[in-house]
Amino acid sequence: MPLALEEARKAAARGEVPVGAVVVDASGHVLAAEGNRTRERHDPTAHAEMLAIRAACARLGQERLTGCDLYVTLEPCAMCAQAVAHARIRRLYFGADDPKSGGVLHGARVFAHAQCHHAPEVYDGLQAAAARTLLISFFEQLR
Repeated sequence: MPLALEEARKAAARGEVPVGAVVVDASGHVLAAEGNRTRERHDPTAHAEMLAIRAACARLGQERLTGCDLYVTLEPCAMCAQAVAHARIRRLYFGADDPKSGGVLHGARVFAHAQCHHAPEVYDGLQAAAARTLLISFFEQLR
């Protein structure tokens, strides 16, 4: 999670919403680490999770991340939760919850639907205070 928080800080420095994501393999080796880049790339799908999943898949040369874990600083939205399911990620760890736009514990609750292809083990609250502080600080500076 510390690496995901660092990616979130880098995203904030770029003017992006400070969310960071890291994919690790079953041995704990980092396959990809990314932060949000939606504004930079003019791409609404360039969330940290999506970028990290794409990079990890490219690195492994496959579309599945079976046995891999995803660490993200904020509860994934419905789009990112679906990507987690389609990639067959083993475990999802996230920091701050997102009552407004979350798709795991809030909102769509993607993994709870019968249509969900795969539901990872979910562990929430990892360094939530640090992740929440980054987000609050970022949005306070915008106002």
